Amino acid sequence: MNDLIILAILLDGPQHGYALKKRAGMVLNQPELHNNIVYPLLNRFIDNGWVNKKEMEGERGQTRQVYSLTAAGRQELIRRLSEFDDRQAHSESEFLLRVSLFALLSAAVKEHILTTRAALLERRNRHLGRLQKSEELPGFPAAVVSFNRSQVQAELKWIKKLSRLRIRK
Repeated sequence: MNDLIILAILLDGPQHGYALKKRAGMVLNQPELHNNIVYPLLNRFIDNGWVNKKEMEGERGQTRQVYSLTAAGRQELIRRLSEFDDRQAHSESEFLLRVSLFALLSAAVKEHILTTRAALLERRNRHLGRLQKSEELPGFPAAVVSFNRSQVQAELKWIKKLSRLRIRK
């Protein structure tokens, strides 16, 4: 998913490596993404023709590498975002990343993402419902199951709202 985040950040325009690390970290709720993740990804993107690298002078006279997304990189990002199976559906981060970039995706892909995630959540909701009815869960475990189920139900409600928004646009 780090690769999708880096490519998505480059949609906003050229960025130097440090800015990419910081912005990716913000997306992932961390201080920054580590150099050992960012720069190998950027080198792979350059090798694949998805990103261009250009040297520019920095604010203090230093040389900075500035990275920009190519048309092929944008196409690859859209292709990869369009892939959404049960494995990605299990990841809240994978799902939310795609929803945040829905403007790039076709109506059919949006619908697929929403229905795939909703199907997973429906299964999870049924499972949690069976656990709630079980008399084997005392106190705190029962509270956790109840909390998890309420979160699942809230997300299902949100997905229905997203689906209606998608239909109108």
